Amino acid sequence: MSDPANRQARRRFLKIAVVGAAMAPVAASLLPRIARADTPHVDPKDPTAAALGYTEDAATAKGDPSYKPNSNCANCNFFKGHSEMAYGPCDLFPGKDVNAKGWCRSWTAKA
Repeated sequence: MSDPANRQARRRFLKIAVVGAAMAPVAASLLPRIARADTPHVDPKDPTAAALGYTEDAATAKGDPSYKPNSNCANCNFFKGHSEMAYGPCDLFPGKDVNAKGWCRSWTAKA
């Protein structure tokens, strides 16, 4: 038979493993929010933003020939934020957030 010290060690390990497994989903949902807290916004004067005609307000882009009615960053395929976010990540501007109400010439409808 196994000695009591080994049984105690096994029990302690199993308790830690169960608590760790239970906490993993919670940590996975909270950590991205904490990490994104200080992501800078895209400056429309940034060279890439200027080349793409990025604007913080899609209503100001209506004069652009490539503008389509009701197009904005929130309904663009490159926008990776959630629908309730005011700003979110965009594949075209790595490490920076765009305004969900913004627009640029690379707008592509979400699939």
